[in-house]
Amino acid sequence: MRHRAVILLGVVLVLAGCAHRGAPPPVGFGPGTSVHTITVGGTARTYRLYQPEGLPATAPLVVMLHGGFGSARQAEKSYDWDDLADSEKFVVAYPDGLNRAWNTNGGGCCGRPARDGVDDTAFISAAVADVEQNTRIDRSRIFATGMSNGAIMAYTLACNTGLFAAIGPVSGTQLDPCRSPHPTSVMHIHGTGDPLVPYSGGPGAGIARINGPPVEQLNTFWRNVDHCTAPSATTSGFITTLSAGCADRRSVVLVTVGDGGHQWPSVATEMLWQFFAQHPH
Repeated sequence: MRHRAVILLGVVLVLAGCAHRGAPPPVGFGPGTSVHTITVGGTARTYRLYQPEGLPATAPLVVMLHGGFGSARQAEKSYDWDDLADSEKFVVAYPDGLNRAWNTNGGGCCGRPARDGVDDTAFISAAVADVEQNTRIDRSRIFATGMSNGAIMAYTLACNTGLFAAIGPVSGTQLDPCRSPHPTSVMHIHGTGDPLVPYSGGPGAGIARINGPPVEQLNTFWRNVDHCTAPSATTSGFITTLSAGCADRRSVVLVTVGDGGHQWPSVATEMLWQFFAQHPH
């Protein structure tokens, strides 16, 4: 029943994202939500952008990557980043994956973008450059987060670009071979009861059959990349946080949600922002 509930929740979130009607957002770069199209590799790609009123001279940028079968619109509605951006004064970009998925450079994930070899790293990098060209973004404070397939894509970005000061994968894993990882602060949030991306590693349920390493092994990988000290653990209720300080003021954190499923925990957005705010380049 738990697995069925998780799958139904994912369907509800996607349908909620598709149900919005009304006038489309503007295409300019003013306050509020706008929609932008850029051409990457000969293909038109789109992203949504949210800018609060009263931005400072330069502002952080958070790139929020939707999960498989999701969309930029759904991600903007589902994860509460816009409300937090209003109070904390940062910009949020929501890229759209082709066919509602991302090519994460490994493990056959996910869907048509993986089969067609879509260069989503190039697209997301180009979207960040477009935002930077048209808004007041602080290059030292660019961050990426994502849910599920989007979380896997966040790791792919850290493996293949030096754009991001920190990433915050939620309910995902790393499938890119990551032969030349870029030192990056990482906060990974994951439930031990996730059926689609198992906490203990190995193939998950669902169409994608995502097969990644154990989450704790992935945490060790990034602690080695970032030259971290030994981690320390704290527990509060169902949440255990394993934190390690690293070279150049980076850190690697694993937030484990006891018996949590394949979901975006209610505390995730606030936790991730606090982590990002403390870890610029």
